[in-house]
Amino acid sequence: MGSQKTEFEAEHSSHSKQSQIITKVLSPAVRLLLRSQVQQVAHLDVQISGGDRQILSGYIPQVSISAQNAVYQGLYLTQLKIAGNNIKTNLGGVLRGQPLRLLEPIPVFGEVRLDESDLNASLKSPLLAEALTTILKSFLTENSITHQAVHWEQVILSNDRLTINGIMESDRQMPLMLNTRLELIDGQTLALKELQIHSDTELFDIDHFQIDLGSEVAIETLTLTSGQLMCCGRINVLP
Repeated sequence: MGSQKTEFEAEHSSHSKQSQIITKVLSPAVRLLLRSQVQQVAHLDVQISGGDRQILSGYIPQVSISAQNAVYQGLYLTQLKIAGNNIKTNLGGVLRGQPLRLLEPIPVFGEVRLDESDLNASLKSPLLAEALTTILKSFLTENSITHQAVHWEQVILSNDRLTINGIMESDRQMPLMLNTRLELIDGQTLALKELQIHSDTELFDIDHFQIDLGSEVAIETLTLTSGQLMCCGRINVLP
């Protein structure tokens, strides 16, 4: 009789065993998935909430992730906080040694802080450099500047204004400066206001230029201060 467990003890033992599975399998799998997507990260914290039965069936009610000094595809992120709800995964496959993956798209809500120094480091990333060059060419479609290679060298963040300096490579090197005010029109549209483009030989003034961020993005706030850019919003993460 002394060796038999009470109903409470049996339930508590089962709950502890399931919690150990979550701790030893799910959290490491999520961390491994995240670390595989970044080149480096100084601090990474993963919080998973939900009942054991839900999670072990592959359904995760919520995951909260915070990271500091992460590098993703050459982009330096000073601070990142994101949370996703109603996540469906292949946890059964993870228990058999498969990598964790999403089964359905999920909306992820987050906050990103970018310091000026990290934006300058990100200029070496083809992802950011090519995006800046594409934007430049989109509002100077018939100008000779668009036929030159541009090397972006410096980002300056001031109150409500963004300045980007670069060098155009042609027969000789020519400085190029882009200066603009940022304004969020709606969740999917960013406007460049009072845009000026300076080169050695030309000056362009463009009152208003809009950038479509895409249907998978919904930006709520965009705040530009001296030396820092803050962004809050939602993005749909696809499997």
